[in-house]
Amino acid sequence: MPHPLYVAFIWHQHQPLYKSRAIQASTPEGHYQLPWVRLHGTKDYLDLVLILEQFPRLHQTVNLVPSLILQIEDYIAGTAFDPYLTVALLPEEQLSQEQKEFIINHFFDGNHHTLIDPHPRYAELYYQRQDKGREWCLDNWDLQDYGDLLAWHNLAWFDPLFWDDSEIARWLEKGRGFSLSDRQRIYSKQRDILRRIIPQHRKMQELGQLEVTTSPYTHPILPLMADTNAGRVAVPDMVLPHHRFQWPEDISRHLRKAWNLYQERFGTSPRGLWPSEQSVSPAILPYIREQGFQWICSDEAVLGWTLKHFFHRDGSGNIEDPRLLYRPYRLETPAGDLAIVFRDHRLSDLIGFTYGAMEPKRAATDLVGHLEAIARSLKAHQPEHKTTLDDPWLVTIALDGENCWEFYPQDGKPFLEALYHILSEDPNIQLVTVSEFLERFPPTETIPADQLHSGSWVDGSFTTWIGDPAKNRAWDLLAEARQTLANHPEATEEVNPEVWEALDAAEGSDWFWWFGEGHSSNQDAIFDQLFRDHLAAIYQSLNEPVPPELTFPIEHHGLQGDRPPQSFINPVIDGYGDEQDWDKAGRIEVGGSRGTMHRASAVQRLWYGVDHLNFYLRLDFRAGVKPGTDVPPELNLLWFYPNQTMHNSPIPLVNLPDEPPLNYLYHHHLGVNLMTGTLWFQEAGESWRWHSRASRAQVGMNTCLELAVPWADLQIEPDWVLQLVLVLSDGGRYCSYLPENTFISMGAP
Repeated sequence: MPHPLYVAFIWHQHQPLYKSRAIQASTPEGHYQLPWVRLHGTKDYLDLVLILEQFPRLHQTVNLVPSLILQIEDYIAGTAFDPYLTVALLPEEQLSQEQKEFIINHFFDGNHHTLIDPHPRYAELYYQRQDKGREWCLDNWDLQDYGDLLAWHNLAWFDPLFWDDSEIARWLEKGRGFSLSDRQRIYSKQRDILRRIIPQHRKMQELGQLEVTTSPYTHPILPLMADTNAGRVAVPDMVLPHHRFQWPEDISRHLRKAWNLYQERFGTSPRGLWPSEQSVSPAILPYIREQGFQWICSDEAVLGWTLKHFFHRDGSGNIEDPRLLYRPYRLETPAGDLAIVFRDHRLSDLIGFTYGAMEPKRAATDLVGHLEAIARSLKAHQPEHKTTLDDPWLVTIALDGENCWEFYPQDGKPFLEALYHILSEDPNIQLVTVSEFLERFPPTETIPADQLHSGSWVDGSFTTWIGDPAKNRAWDLLAEARQTLANHPEATEEVNPEVWEALDAAEGSDWFWWFGEGHSSNQDAIFDQLFRDHLAAIYQSLNEPVPPELTFPIEHHGLQGDRPPQSFINPVIDGYGDEQDWDKAGRIEVGGSRGTMHRASAVQRLWYGVDHLNFYLRLDFRAGVKPGTDVPPELNLLWFYPNQTMHNSPIPLVNLPDEPPLNYLYHHHLGVNLMTGTLWFQEAGESWRWHSRASRAQVGMNTCLELAVPWADLQIEPDWVLQLVLVLSDGGRYCSYLPENTFISMGAP
């Protein structure tokens, strides 16, 4: 029987517990430190399923984390107040100087390209802050400026799907002159939208178009709760915390509480579980099956480690042999069989990090093109190269369902509508929920439970959450608090529910994500404080003294120096170095901070990063620098690819010192004239020769230099490591190079 290509989208909706649990005189009950549940609730949760509802042929899966549901319900009940909401509901004349500073610093949080620039009044205030500075705003803004900013920070987060609401439409048209009454009504409208989220998901699940799944109660990493030594499965030499965290009984509690909350909200039992951070291990499987879950999902990296198979991709990013990835597997556990599906990491990342920078219809057709390529590849592996699929294959696309849309025009609405229109009319692709696929086509391939790799969606390891000194300090503090609770057997969940809620909150994965190297935001200090507040609440609930170390930050949150890229980036190449565009880029300090030769360097800092379309580079110059006068007029980018067999050639400049890395051989050379903005591109050939090639690289030169070099120019394979050096020259004569004594090194996505 011929089959279409089955595709399961799984959207993961999650927020950590922002509610401070520590007992403090200055912190009222119901105080939330951050507003993201309320703002994402008006922008990302309801609209996603309302758009899907317009295409009844398409079925999908949405994961709602219990900690998110609880916080949505707090806001609906009017018992949740965050600092952003508190000042928004104050009369402007009552704002203190400290509150005005808070508003100026934080009420532009969000991607300005999509959330601020489309709204003239909001953009006016934003660019006043950017161009004239925070102090100028503090000195010159009148009360109406603050009133309008308080309104717009909330208005901009209403999803475009709701712009036809008469009140929202009136506010958007009004633009300025907002009153306290307007802001109160905006807050009321936010709560109206929040009220619809859970009922809409329940309705669509009952109609069969949606499957709603859950996660462990507060999104803890179950394998590390079972045993932090699991970190050494993927990284054998990992430095672990001093105290081994080993509380597998906490796994059952998180699963039970998630199960019970789900049954109360949806009137049925969940079938699927999204393990937090798609992290799995053999140790957690019996607990999941015993609770009653039928399937889980993880990442292709975990499957690769499990099968000892590397998923090679071609130049277009498609897996060369797709038969191992695009199928469910059966896990045999002592409690019974459990199904598992593994997501296509690259397709998920394209939606999460790349398509927002593309024209919506082009992005939609690109995704469908990848699905069609998968179907063609599967057909090619069948006997006799048949033109239809003989077996039911399942492509799983699973990703964060909230944060990516901030980088899409109109919050992703044009992209999703274009994608769903195409898929609704394509007879060869069928969107399904995971459970309906498994009911029709139970897994036929088995993975012995003890063979399953212990890892997560990040490189198949746990290094994002453990192993770093700051992360390990957090684990030690958690282990000490957990042992203190164990020393109080009388403090059961029935007798002292507050202490267990505090423990659940502290065990969430998000705090460890932000500690140490790898990820950073302008709210790191708040995440640090929240984690310590949850731990302090454990001691307070037990009438134990709070350890002094919980009064100090786990790490310093000041400006850091060099760092690797923290995520994909999609900068606008105009030469102005937008701070939000490069916020997640890698950074190398040059002038004044890296070695003696660069203390007076005209180049102060390098930024670099990637998405699935381009390699990006930015150079920040010292103020007042003029190319050709203060800095040599030519910039040369030279790439080589370690461990790859290819032609390489010497740097095509004269007067080069005979020392590394200048005497290395390179494969690609991109030249930039800093005075004219012109480019030339070369590729190494035989006999150490360079051959000119066409390039679609983009350059922007104003307050800084920005470059975007398409992967299509470099024509390298996914996952190749590239190493890059920058050489400044004048008329083909060597002048200097950077970064000093190192390369810019990273992998192609």
